[in-house]
Amino acid sequence: MTIAELQNLLQLEIQALLALHHSADPATFAMQFHGRKDLPIRAMAEQLACRHKAAKKLPTLSQYNLLYTPLALEQASGERTAAYKASLLSGKRAIDLSGGFGVDTMFLARRFQEVVYCERDSLLCAVVEHNLKVSGIANVEVKNGNSISLLAEYPDNSFDWIFVDPARREEGRRSIALEAASPDVVASHDLLLRHAQRVCIKASPALEISGLKKLLPALHTIIVVSVDRECKEILLLLEHAYPADGPVQVNAVCLNAEWEGITVVAGGNGEAPRVVAAAVKEYLYEPDPAIIKARLSAVLARDSGLQFVNKSVDYLTTDRKIEAFPGRSFRVVECVPYKPKSFTAFLERHTIAGASIQRRDFPLSAEELRKKYRLLESERAFLFFTKDAAGNPLCIYALRCFPGDEPIS
Repeated sequence: MTIAELQNLLQLEIQALLALHHSADPATFAMQFHGRKDLPIRAMAEQLACRHKAAKKLPTLSQYNLLYTPLALEQASGERTAAYKASLLSGKRAIDLSGGFGVDTMFLARRFQEVVYCERDSLLCAVVEHNLKVSGIANVEVKNGNSISLLAEYPDNSFDWIFVDPARREEGRRSIALEAASPDVVASHDLLLRHAQRVCIKASPALEISGLKKLLPALHTIIVVSVDRECKEILLLLEHAYPADGPVQVNAVCLNAEWEGITVVAGGNGEAPRVVAAAVKEYLYEPDPAIIKARLSAVLARDSGLQFVNKSVDYLTTDRKIEAFPGRSFRVVECVPYKPKSFTAFLERHTIAGASIQRRDFPLSAEELRKKYRLLESERAFLFFTKDAAGNPLCIYALRCFPGDEPIS
């Protein structure tokens, strides 16, 4: 989208036409109005495509007459993660140093009297100004420019919170490290904490969480967030004057299909022991990826009375069914030592023609195993290839447990 296209899209008759064709296929729409010189057809078709995507990613906000740019929509926070982040922050005044499409700003506006939105892309600023207006949000000030330079113009302690989601893609290259992102929150650590008592940094879900305290001395909490079993982001919470040698709390937050469905696993100051079961029991559990990423599987096992299948992987086992387990649950049918020569007979005995293949700490890949035994896919039957407590190759045949399943006698 260009500034000229944006000005055209803001016309009431264009907005009315988009609303009339809101469910139309973008390509079909473009063909239907091909040749209409009085309409920004390309931009309108682009808006229709974005609105279809936004209906899933932003189910509440997309009900307003918003405008989009494809890249900003792709990079925007989903509503569930934005709502969760906003629940951690509150006060009179906040600044979002990484405005983008403005989803996080819109949710922060519900928690603060005033929010400053910063964005270096002037087109995005204009889009967000429109979106704020049509969604009825009046307590956000839009600032166009370099966010660190804009922040430096404010007096010290101007804000209760600073929120920043550093851009991880510069000049076509994607980065994970905090130092390589823009703005560089590591280099700006002291500047941020001069202007606010607290800072929330949204980082890549692939970021290595060990060693962050050395980069960010004021760091006191790390939160790994997942949505429907997919790690979405890592939140780093900093506080002014928090000691550089102070402990860092690590939490995992699992957001389920409904907003009310949220599980928090909190780590303590010390690591929980990894207790290994002598043998695999009736039920097998795989923790949510956020829990695994946060290295809190042992804490979950301790608190839930579970044991590990072996010392190296995050498969847990017990003889009882755990309702609302934060992860995936399975009922074990049989465990066998993995021996290539006899494994085909094991599959035939259980009439396993298809299965979801899971492997951890096992010499063969899932693709090699599927090809070797000519296995189809399955949503219910699972084959876990790993090692037993003694370190020997093991296969666990298990059935996925779903909510509402009848108990197995």
